[in-house]
Amino acid sequence: MKTFRFIALRLAQAIPVLLGVSLITFVLMAATPGDPIRLLVGDRASPETIAMIRDRYGLDDPILFQYFTYLKNLMVGDIGVSLRYRVPVSQLIAQHYPVTLFLVLYTIVLTLPPVIVLAVWSAKRQNGMADQIIRMMGVLGLAVPVFWLALILTRLFGVKLGWFPVSGFGDTMPGHLLHLFLPALSTMIWVVPILVRTLRSALLIEMNRDYALTGMSKGLGARQVFRTHVFPNSILPTLNLFAVIVAYLLGGSVIVETVYAVPGMGKLMIDSILARDYFVVQGATLVFALTTLLVMLAVDLLSALIDPRVTL
Repeated sequence: MKTFRFIALRLAQAIPVLLGVSLITFVLMAATPGDPIRLLVGDRASPETIAMIRDRYGLDDPILFQYFTYLKNLMVGDIGVSLRYRVPVSQLIAQHYPVTLFLVLYTIVLTLPPVIVLAVWSAKRQNGMADQIIRMMGVLGLAVPVFWLALILTRLFGVKLGWFPVSGFGDTMPGHLLHLFLPALSTMIWVVPILVRTLRSALLIEMNRDYALTGMSKGLGARQVFRTHVFPNSILPTLNLFAVIVAYLLGGSVIVETVYAVPGMGKLMIDSILARDYFVVQGATLVFALTTLLVMLAVDLLSALIDPRVTL
C-alpha cells in the first residue's frame, strides 16, 4: 500500500512538471522567427490561402487562447495534427518513438559491461598504472564532442571500411542492431567515463568502511566481501546518476540521430523545429519529459528494492 501511495504521489507531482514543460515549449516555439504556414505552402501562395490555413489550425487566435486550446485538447488525448506531415502527432510519435527507445536501450546494454569492469579494475588498483590510464581515458572521453565523434566513426567505419551502415534503422532485429551500433557507440563513449568515475568513487568509499575491514578480519576473503557487500552497496549512487544519464541519452538522441539519419524522435524534432511544426515539437517534448519522469520513478523503486534503508 505504501508503494502504491508513493507511485500515485509521484505521478501527481508529474502533472505540474508536464504543464511547465508544455508552457515553456509553447512560448519558445511561438517566439521562434518564421511563419510555419509560409514554410508549408511556399512563397507563391495567395494571402487568402494562407489566411484559410492559419484559421484551420487556429494559428490566427491570440497566443494565450491557443495555449489553453492546446491544453484542452491535450486533456482528451489530442496532441494535435502535424502541419508538415498532415497526420496526427500521436501517429508520428508512435512511429518514431520505438526507434529512439531501441537506441537508448541499445546504448545502455553496451554501456553497463565496460562501466562495471573498468570501475572495479580501477578501484582495486587505486593510483596504479591501470587506474591512471582509466582516469585519463575518462577525461578524454568527456572532452570529445558527441557530434564530432559520430562524424569520425561514420567516416572511418561506415564510409572508409564499410563495416556498418551510416543511416537508417533496418528492417529486422539484426538490421536494427547493425544500423544502430555506431550511434549507440558514439553515445556510449561519452556516457561510460561519467559512470566509471561515480562507481569507482563509491567502491573506494565502501572498501574502506568498517564492515568491510571487519569482515576480512574475521576470515572472510577480500573477494567475497567485495562481491557480497562492497559492490551492492556501491550501486545506489551510480544507479541514481544513471537515471539522469537516461534523460541525457534522450536529449543526445537529437544529435546522434541527426548525424546518422536515424528515423527516431530526435531527428523528428530537428526536422519539425526547422519546419516550425509546433504541434510535433510540443508533443515530442512532452513524451521526452514523461519518459524521464517514469525512468526516475523506476529508479527510486529499484533503489528501495535493492537497499531496505531507502524509504519511499
